[in-house]
Amino acid sequence: MNFPEPLTLPLSADDLERINAHLRPLTPQQILSWSLTHLPRLHQTTAFGLTGLVALDMLTKLTSSPPPLIFIDTLYHFPETYELVEEVKRRYGIDVKVYKPFGCETVGDFEKLYGEKFWERDEEAYDFAVKVVPAQRAYGELKVQSVITGRRASQGAARASLQPLEVDGAGLLKLNPLFGWTFQDVESYINANSVPRNALLAKGYKSVGDWHSTVPAPVGSGDEGERAGRWAGRTDKTECGLHVDGLGRRKERGKVDGRPE
Repeated sequence: MNFPEPLTLPLSADDLERINAHLRPLTPQQILSWSLTHLPRLHQTTAFGLTGLVALDMLTKLTSSPPPLIFIDTLYHFPETYELVEEVKRRYGIDVKVYKPFGCETVGDFEKLYGEKFWERDEEAYDFAVKVVPAQRAYGELKVQSVITGRRASQGAARASLQPLEVDGAGLLKLNPLFGWTFQDVESYINANSVPRNALLAKGYKSVGDWHSTVPAPVGSGDEGERAGRWAGRTDKTECGLHVDGLGRRKERGKVDGRPE
């Protein structure tokens, strides 16, 4: 099936369905290869989780010039995550575009603006300040129109009905090349290709985010979901904010840079 190279935006609902019908039967490598010629202003966003690392490894095998990599640094990542970022840079020889909360380089800077444990006082505002606003700034400065994500349907919750390509409320194209893979598929690829992984995964963690919202999955707890340990004990929280359509378009916080009133 022929599509414009690159696609013309905005996409209609019919065009999006035709594209997804074309992409659904393809392998992740084929989806990524398609994206390199069809998706305008393409970048990869990653928190250096397993699926994002698989996509990165695949991209480096498909092209000598993979899409630029964007890392949203909330300032509250584990030390092991920051160590992984440096390992990935060395392994693949790539530049990582790092975006942090507005006006902040350190946790101290952030807490001068928002106070300690801001996530306990207003979790949605915290997500907005440390994830959504830096992402918006990255997309604006880099003129991003399309992003590659590491989401998969088998991760469940809001991701269960995931499609290869989505369009969010702001018109951003989101490609999910491994949408149909299971955790076992991902792990097999990681092992077969010696892809770097977060050291915390060997310590009982299943999914790694900010240190204050991530714990190891308790042994024998029956909590075997792929994102077990993220927002443990919560049924109302399954996404960090970047993939909650609408949060990125909030108006009530006033300032586009995310600074508190």
